[in-house]
Amino acid sequence: MSATTSDPTASCHVVAVPYPGRGHINPLMNLCKLLTTRKPGIHITFIVTEEWLGFISSDDKPSRVRFATIPNVIPSELVRGADIDSFIEAVMTRMEEPVERVLDRLQLPVKLLIADTFLYWAVGIGNRRNIPVASFWPMSASMFSILYHFDLFPRNRQYPVDMSEVEDHRIEFIPGISSIRLADLPDIFRPNNEDILSKVSTAVSMATNAQYLLFRSIYELEKPAIDALKEKLPLPIYTIGPTIPYSDFKHNASSITKGNIKEDPTNYFQWLNAQPKNSVLYVSFGSFIPISSAQMDEISKGLRDSGVRYLWVVREAAAWRLEDGGCAKGFIVPWCDQLRVLRHRSVGGFMTHCGWNSTLESAFCGVPVLTFPLVMDQSPNSKLLVEDWQVGWRMKRQMGKEVLVKGEEIGWKVKIFMDLESAKRKILEERCKLIQEMCQAAIAECGSSETSLSEFFKNVFLPMM
Repeated sequence: MSATTSDPTASCHVVAVPYPGRGHINPLMNLCKLLTTRKPGIHITFIVTEEWLGFISSDDKPSRVRFATIPNVIPSELVRGADIDSFIEAVMTRMEEPVERVLDRLQLPVKLLIADTFLYWAVGIGNRRNIPVASFWPMSASMFSILYHFDLFPRNRQYPVDMSEVEDHRIEFIPGISSIRLADLPDIFRPNNEDILSKVSTAVSMATNAQYLLFRSIYELEKPAIDALKEKLPLPIYTIGPTIPYSDFKHNASSITKGNIKEDPTNYFQWLNAQPKNSVLYVSFGSFIPISSAQMDEISKGLRDSGVRYLWVVREAAAWRLEDGGCAKGFIVPWCDQLRVLRHRSVGGFMTHCGWNSTLESAFCGVPVLTFPLVMDQSPNSKLLVEDWQVGWRMKRQMGKEVLVKGEEIGWKVKIFMDLESAKRKILEERCKLIQEMCQAAIAECGSSETSLSEFFKNVFLPMM
């Protein structure tokens, strides 16, 4: 839709600018949906690249959320997951000017700019145009604290690539972060990542110059990190997580377990419906970072050898390589409705790359996890799941895409993880239930996330309307 379209009934016009990635766009859109339910006068212009408009234009959204597009600023020769450094470089340096051109064309005055923290130039846009900026941090509060306190690390802050001897060494000087292994620090702390580390650190630093900081987390899940940041940062912080489409399930409980077969061309819900309760391991490593062919082969072997039922999301380009596509105990799909799958009665475990969205969805759904972190914040998230929340086990101990986990280890770990009668498994289930109750309480009336969102609305939007 044209960016110049206006609505004379709008009393508060908000512009939202996500980082061009599924794990950034979806949660910001979910926040926009929540905001439009608060007051009819809120209208939102959601700026995406032309590529991403093609991906999400058919998704459900309120009529008061309208798309505006900018050109595809990412060079066509870049494969995003294969060259993450170049992708981030392009996003951080090539989006600012086209976003400004969209703002110039808007007919309605902009009262608030909500921008992904990684788009740190948005703070400068807001300052130049006298528009308040809410910086939307798409990862955990713990990850923000690790990056914000980077100056506390020793002078040789980065650690060796070969961590076989020191990966279990722990540090305890990051405010709000309990004792953490070196292996659980973000991979950008390692040698040869100086450039990307500098860019990410700049984004975190610039966020403190915004007028508001939004954490898509749940206060009870990261209380120490959030409290430590609130003491130090010079701007209001609102914890508004999980910013997943949980409202879809509030009034339609039957759809949670039965699925919607009419909208399921691959019939994966029909397959799930036929499986025993808690018997299926759901396997997904996200849509951004590719896994090597060698690792895919090992995962395939491990799943087959485990004897466990599994639903595995594999990109179409890689699915042809897998020999077990027709395996009686396995079902492979190129995509699925992850939140609905995690809520399905037959799903009893989740092998995940530990992206923040998947981390929050597993917690919200009360599903035990096997952690398989790859890059960026995924290893700190694995630490949260395994050590702090105690809702999962590590499948992969070392960080990095190239660390090969053998099929024998995967098969053995999956088999004991999905043994519903074992004492360790029952302890996991009890912890998952407790964490799930925290998540549900947070979004309920008077819960921490609902209260924080209400305060954000009252402090920011009511004076504008």
